[in-house]
Amino acid sequence: MNPRVVTFHYTLKDKQGNLIDSSEGSHPLSYLEGVGQIIAGLEEEIKHLKAGDKKVISVDADKGYGKKNAELIFDVPKSQFPQDEELTVGMMFQTDEPDTVYTITEIKGESIIVDGNHPLAGVDLVFDVQIINTREATDEEVTHGHVHGEGGHHHH
Repeated sequence: MNPRVVTFHYTLKDKQGNLIDSSEGSHPLSYLEGVGQIIAGLEEEIKHLKAGDKKVISVDADKGYGKKNAELIFDVPKSQFPQDEELTVGMMFQTDEPDTVYTITEIKGESIIVDGNHPLAGVDLVFDVQIINTREATDEEVTHGHVHGEGGHHHH
């Protein structure tokens, strides 16, 4: 038996109630269970739900985007950045290091503080989810490792 494809709407807030993201007014999110397409703490709770279920799910940082890694926060000389680009706090960029996006968190004269942690690392999350649909994944979806069709991936 293949894993499920789960389609759900969500509202994501931090523990203080600040809105981070929401699918409201947009398409629901679909994912293939068991392949790491959503954070572990959320998937652990959703795997027990069925279509029509609603649940508020708290996910601690360690089961979300992880704890902040201090080694990924460091200072880079301003001279290392393109001189024709205006640098601003919040600006994100990628280096030759694959899979790491850095965010400028502080500008101190000629010193730029960058953070390679995920923006939600160290943040305890609260998801308000509503399961729209669940179905068995197709053999092709399992082979490809992602959902096809509405809310998923389309091959052209």
